[in-house]
Amino acid sequence: MKSTERNIDILSSLPVDVALKIVSFLKVLDICALGSCSRFWRELCGSDSIWESLTRQRWPPIPYATDSSSPASPPIIEGWRRSYIRIQREMRGKASSLIRFVEHCSQSESLEFGDFNKAIVEVASMKLGLRDVQMFLFKPELSVLIYLVGLYHCIYCLNVLGEQVIDALMSCNISERKLCVKWWKLGRWFHGFRMRDESHSRTVTLADLLKEEGNEVLKVIRRGPIHEVLRVEFAIPNTASAPWPCQSSLRQDQLGLHN
Repeated sequence: MKSTERNIDILSSLPVDVALKIVSFLKVLDICALGSCSRFWRELCGSDSIWESLTRQRWPPIPYATDSSSPASPPIIEGWRRSYIRIQREMRGKASSLIRFVEHCSQSESLEFGDFNKAIVEVASMKLGLRDVQMFLFKPELSVLIYLVGLYHCIYCLNVLGEQVIDALMSCNISERKLCVKWWKLGRWFHGFRMRDESHSRTVTLADLLKEEGNEVLKVIRRGPIHEVLRVEFAIPNTASAPWPCQSSLRQDQLGLHN
């Protein structure tokens, strides 16, 4: 008997509760691989107790038919493993719809705050979890504007710690992707005249956005156009945005304020 076969045979003789504990530490792909080792592991790795735990951990906001507080939920009659696969397919379809919306709104490689906010509301209603964001919205081939939607959803909707989000960005090799955030503030009054509106622009990496150096930009993203901030726009660096008309009745040079 080969050593690998002997090891598998020894593992198959483990008590069920010990085997279940081992499986609980594995990722989904590892569980599927382990299930192909022997009939014992196939039955164990396909059991409802394993897949119910995986499903509830990944999508805690979703109500299930087995919950007494959610009688209106669709009954889980296909088993928890098939339910897991079905929900993942549904999440993939929802994420694809969100991606198409953001791409449509950012054809000029910039995204206005109003469209960004619509995307945030939409992704929140989809009940995407961190793993869904990582799998579907953090793909390396997508736009940094889509990454921003996923990042915001993780921080403010899922309440994921910044360090965890950075780890997710790094695992997808997109933590150093850069985003340009632009905002316009109402011009200040000077001797009875309102000066031209102030234009601000910051380019940061996605990882820096979640660190101390990105606090100012993150606050602008969170607040949006409110009070003295007239407009907020997100852009891929080195792309031109639509001009913002000056709101001042007089230019600075007309007031003799230019150098």
